[in-house]
Amino acid sequence: MQYDGIIFDLDGTLWDSSEEIRRSWGAVLEQQPDVTRLPSREELEGVMGLGAKELTEKLFPYLPLSRRLEIFDACAVYECEYLTKHGAKLYPQIRETLARLSETHPLFIVSNCADGYIQSFLTAHDTAKYIRDFECIGRTGKPKSENIRLIVERNQLKSPVYVGDTQWDFEAATAAGVPFIFAAYGFGHVENTPQIAAPAELLSLVES
Repeated sequence: MQYDGIIFDLDGTLWDSSEEIRRSWGAVLEQQPDVTRLPSREELEGVMGLGAKELTEKLFPYLPLSRRLEIFDACAVYECEYLTKHGAKLYPQIRETLARLSETHPLFIVSNCADGYIQSFLTAHDTAKYIRDFECIGRTGKPKSENIRLIVERNQLKSPVYVGDTQWDFEAATAAGVPFIFAAYGFGHVENTPQIAAPAELLSLVES
């Protein structure tokens, strides 16, 4: 299949930031007297890809929405600062794969994250040179499907593909009318769609 653009999710697709998020969120949550228990790494991995309302409802169901969002915003600000400085765990051969793909395809990122989070990835791991454009709910207030459409329209793409690792990613790509490739090494499970077991496998899939 010939694609004229590859749009990536971030968490679970390009890097695994769950441990770094647990640490950065822990530093903020420990200061919140109404947070009764810190989320485990497994719980954080289980909400990767969700928007702020859905994510905080799963992690802090005992708090009112306004308070949950207040905590989320505080965590997101510190998380971006922390990740810009420390980075996170890249999946194997991510930099090499992005470098190779960028020679033949424009590359993009769309993620359900706070503004600054994608920039943290680009800065910490020197990957901005490979990414032509990006979008997130933190900048637009729109769901992932709408942000995928924004990238498609802004860059005049005719046959892009979205690479993600969760059912939510698949549903967002489908709603945007964009084909989907499942990153099976990430956090989720998606059936009946093309998939890759490692990032480098994307090369043969999109260049065939």
